[in-house]
Amino acid sequence: MTQTSEIEQVEADAVRHPATVFSFGDPESVLDRREIAQYFEIWHNGRWYEPPLPMGRLAQTFNMAPYHRSAVALKVNLLVAQQVVSRWMSADVFERWALDFVQMGNGYLEWIPNMSGRLARVEHSPAMHTRAGVDPDVYWFVNGPMGNIHEYERGRIFHLQQPDVAQEIYGMPEWLSALQSGLLSENATLFRRRYYLNGAHAGFLLYLSEPLADMKTADAIQEKLSQAKGVGNFKNLFVHIPKGKKDGIQIMPIADVTAKDEFSSVKDISRDDLLAAHRTPPQLIGVIPRNNGGFGKVSETRDAYYEGEIVPIARRMLRANAWFGMQVLSFADYVCSDGSIIRQQGDGFVKVPAGAR
Repeated sequence: MTQTSEIEQVEADAVRHPATVFSFGDPESVLDRREIAQYFEIWHNGRWYEPPLPMGRLAQTFNMAPYHRSAVALKVNLLVAQQVVSRWMSADVFERWALDFVQMGNGYLEWIPNMSGRLARVEHSPAMHTRAGVDPDVYWFVNGPMGNIHEYERGRIFHLQQPDVAQEIYGMPEWLSALQSGLLSENATLFRRRYYLNGAHAGFLLYLSEPLADMKTADAIQEKLSQAKGVGNFKNLFVHIPKGKKDGIQIMPIADVTAKDEFSSVKDISRDDLLAAHRTPPQLIGVIPRNNGGFGKVSETRDAYYEGEIVPIARRMLRANAWFGMQVLSFADYVCSDGSIIRQQGDGFVKVPAGAR
């Protein structure tokens, strides 16, 4: 067979078997795009006001990045460690209330009366389902559009909120400015995870132009590439074409996703944004230092963090005492590494020097 007839045969095979291109699905986040960060007008349905952000989606962001969840958990843990359980508020109620306040920007407590109308106990109302009513001092429990809807008695809900500059009906979490960074970290992880789970790694074009390769050979190559997907991936591929020419088979990378996709940089930048939004020292949530000097003494950092971050949150929470008319919440002394004490005094805190107890 002459070279001309060989080329004609290849062209005829190409007509009968047209070229095909196949790819694999894109990574998807459990939280869709950027809609959650957009403000909507505070509107009401005649009974309650709708939050400026969907509470269900805001709750989903709790697990969007390990540094976010760890930073939230650190604040809650420090608060829980210092709470003094009272006859009215249990440790479980306080922990759920604290978690809602830090993560959702809103915390709700319900007054449960006894037979005489006095306070019997304090219960937690989930921020995800609690709505501020149009009527003053009225709140609603809303579990989905077709779910359970319950109106609390007037004046039975204490609402603690992180102030928002755009409206006063609902609070907004302080860390919200780093929301996109957290979602970017999640998307980067999902992409890398899909990349390894996929196994085919379609980050290149396999270009086959060798005239001596018939369609049977091309189909075999495509089948082997498809079989490299999933379990048993990362296999090598051997192709032998007798009397083949140089560059008859070429691998053309689309992007070097294994080394130059800036995965580490994206994760590091996202982490820094989240820690900055939470104002959380990295050594307190397990970040490994990359320099020989490290982060310094953890005990001193923890003391400064408690005084600068936890005390202001605790002071806000102590407003519940004035609303309930009794001391339903109090905090134990925090002993610093230098022997000084951060002590609750009324609805505030004072720092007592070491030796002056």
